[in-house]
Amino acid sequence: MSAPENAILIERDARVATITLDRPAQRNALSDALLGELADALAALDDDPSIGCIVLTGGERQFAAGADLRELAGRGLEEVVLGPRTRLWSAVRSTRQPLLAAVSGWCLGGGLELALACDLIVASETAVFGQPELAVGLIPGGGATQLLVRAVGRALAADVVLAGRTLEAQEALVAGLIARVLPLARWQEGVRGLAAEIADKPAIASRLAKQALRLAEETPLSAGIAFERAAFHVALGVTDAAEGIDAFLGRRAPHWAGRAPGDAMQRSAAPGDRAQKSAAAGDAAQAQAVQTMADPNERAVS
Repeated sequence: MSAPENAILIERDARVATITLDRPAQRNALSDALLGELADALAALDDDPSIGCIVLTGGERQFAAGADLRELAGRGLEEVVLGPRTRLWSAVRSTRQPLLAAVSGWCLGGGLELALACDLIVASETAVFGQPELAVGLIPGGGATQLLVRAVGRALAADVVLAGRTLEAQEALVAGLIARVLPLARWQEGVRGLAAEIADKPAIASRLAKQALRLAEETPLSAGIAFERAAFHVALGVTDAAEGIDAFLGRRAPHWAGRAPGDAMQRSAAPGDRAQKSAAAGDAAQAQAVQTMADPNERAVS
C-alpha cells in the first residue's frame, strides 16, 4: 500500500463523526493511501460507542472524481488482483454504523461507488453523478454495476455506465439514487441536522435496521422478512425497547441505555443488572436472527 498521505480529515460533533476526503488538488481521487486511511478511520469509529452516525463528504466542489488513474497506470494484473483495493472497498461496506454520504459537486466513478456504499446520500443542488470508466478503457470496479442497478434500475444504470450519462441532483433524486437535495447554502447545515437525528436513535435498533435494509438487496423476500422478524426480537430484548415504549406512553423523551453486542455502551440510570441482562438477551437473540435468516422456513411472529 502507498505511504500515508493524510488524505482525510476527521471531526466530531456530539454523536456525529464527519470524515472529509482531503485531496483537493486531485479532486479527491481515490488513491490506495486514501482508501487505507478511510478504512482505518471507519473501523475505529465503528467501534466507538460515543458515535451514532458517520458522515462521509468531500467538500463543496467535489465529493470524489474517481480512482487515482496515475496510481493505476502501469499496474499488472497480479498487482491489481492481489492489491489492497478490494479489501478496502469491503471494509467500507462492512461498517455497522449508519453511513451518510454528503455529496456536492462532482461524484464520479469510484466516488459514486463510495457514495453508493453508504446508507443514504444527501446532495447539494450542484451535485453531478456518473460512471465514466469506459471512456478510459475500464469498467467500474467498486460495485457500481451491481449497486447502481439496485438503486435506479437496469435501464438507467446501463445509460450511466455504457453511454457515460451523468445525472444532476434533481435527476438523481427522481431516479431514487439519492435521498434529499438541498440548496448549496443550506446543504452542510441540512446534513448536520439529519446526521444528528440518525445518531440520536438507539444503537442496536439502528444497526439492526441497517443490516435488514442491506439484506433486502441480497436475499430473497422470504429470507429478508424472516431476518427482520428475528431482528425485531433482538431489539425487543434490549433495555432500549422498554425505555422507548415507556417514554412514548409517558409522553417524555427517551434516555437510551442499550449496549450493542460486543460494545461497551454507556449505561443510563437503569439498574446495571437489568442492562446486562438485556444485552445478554440481545446477544442470544442476534444469534437466533442469524440462524433464522439461514432458514427462512422458520417463522417468528412479531
